[in-house]
Amino acid sequence: MASAAEQLAANLNFGTFSKATELKKRIWFTLVALVVYRLGTYIPLPGIDSHIMAEIFGQQKGGILGMFDVFAGGALQRMTIFALNIMPYITASIIVQLLSSFSPQLEALKKEGEQGRKKLNQYTRFGTVFLALIQAYGISMGLEGMNGQAGSAVHDPGLQFRITTVITLTGGTVFLMWLGEQITARGVGNGISLIIFSGIVAALPHALASTLELGRTGALSAFFIIILIVMITGVITSIVFMERAQRRILVQYPKRQMGNRMYGGESSHMPLKLNTSGVIPPIFASSLLLLPITVANFTAGRGPEWLTTVTTLLGHGQPLYMLLYVSGIVFFCFFYTAIVFNPEETAENLKKYGGFVPGMRPGKRTADYLDYVLTRLTVVGAAYLSAVCILPEILISKWGVPFYFGGTSLLIVVSVTMDTVSQVQSHLLAHQYEGLIKKSKLRGARR
Repeated sequence: MASAAEQLAANLNFGTFSKATELKKRIWFTLVALVVYRLGTYIPLPGIDSHIMAEIFGQQKGGILGMFDVFAGGALQRMTIFALNIMPYITASIIVQLLSSFSPQLEALKKEGEQGRKKLNQYTRFGTVFLALIQAYGISMGLEGMNGQAGSAVHDPGLQFRITTVITLTGGTVFLMWLGEQITARGVGNGISLIIFSGIVAALPHALASTLELGRTGALSAFFIIILIVMITGVITSIVFMERAQRRILVQYPKRQMGNRMYGGESSHMPLKLNTSGVIPPIFASSLLLLPITVANFTAGRGPEWLTTVTTLLGHGQPLYMLLYVSGIVFFCFFYTAIVFNPEETAENLKKYGGFVPGMRPGKRTADYLDYVLTRLTVVGAAYLSAVCILPEILISKWGVPFYFGGTSLLIVVSVTMDTVSQVQSHLLAHQYEGLIKKSKLRGARR
């Protein structure tokens, strides 16, 4: 069966794609939905002076707000209706997943199948609205305190502006959450990931142009730009290799006799990914580090002295920031991996269906072995994520590279691209299988 699937995958071509009408509809739906999202990133909030906002943001774009704006696709810099982007949804989903490992009620919902998954998704939606309301109110308060050389960024500050801003920003996040779910159900790929992906990719041409402009003016040497391009290519290649890397554990099934026939005796592999946690650790670690700096930015320097000190220590390129960033990535790598993969449960499922790892007794011995292998893989995965995420921090602080080329953004772009391509291939493969089944039925009917 595996060889037949590989042969079909090798035969996928443009002719196969042209005949897959369902896949083409899904791709067109995805593209139209992403265009709608990009148009929304240019609709400004009511009551905002866009010129003053651009001036204020230009003073802070090298900091933490600039990094957040990369994920928002420029919506934060323009302070549009999608300024919060989909980040409250991601934070809410992470919180729900983390609580599922502590709460027996939520853990029971995870085991209920489709019905339990729907309830967890509903909790995530409620959490998204709650977080969006809090963040939107914080942004409305912060905007009223922002001033440029030409005056305040808000035309008419007050209660009406705050209410309008909270409703608009929360509504924008809820709309993006719905749009992402529609892309997942009726399009190709994961909708939430594609929304973030499109925002990052949209900023790449401007970032590339600004880098080349710095090279033209002599701020960056041509040799350094070439080295930078080679380095980016190497990082992308490393990400692709590491994201596809997996440890395959041999699983054997014993032979069983049923009547006069012998069944079983087969062997398969249990794939354990090198980076089981994906891009969650960098996102969550950076979110925690964003919190004090974002609060300090919104207080416009009127906050307590200790907050200013923390903001300075947690600036880009600072040793404390890098240390806490790497520590957070390592911690969440192990924490999230422990949530998504349970060695005891996996060992019990193998034992239930008669499978066993050669040389290991079913049950606790197998669970200990899986835990041992997964721990070693997670160490390598955490080191890989830390290296990829800390590299752009060094480039920004030491050589003044003007865009955040690596870290979480590059991980998301490469991972989402690989996932979307694999889903397209799966749809094409399913289409070919359907064609083969129809041909076999027609031949059978003729006979």
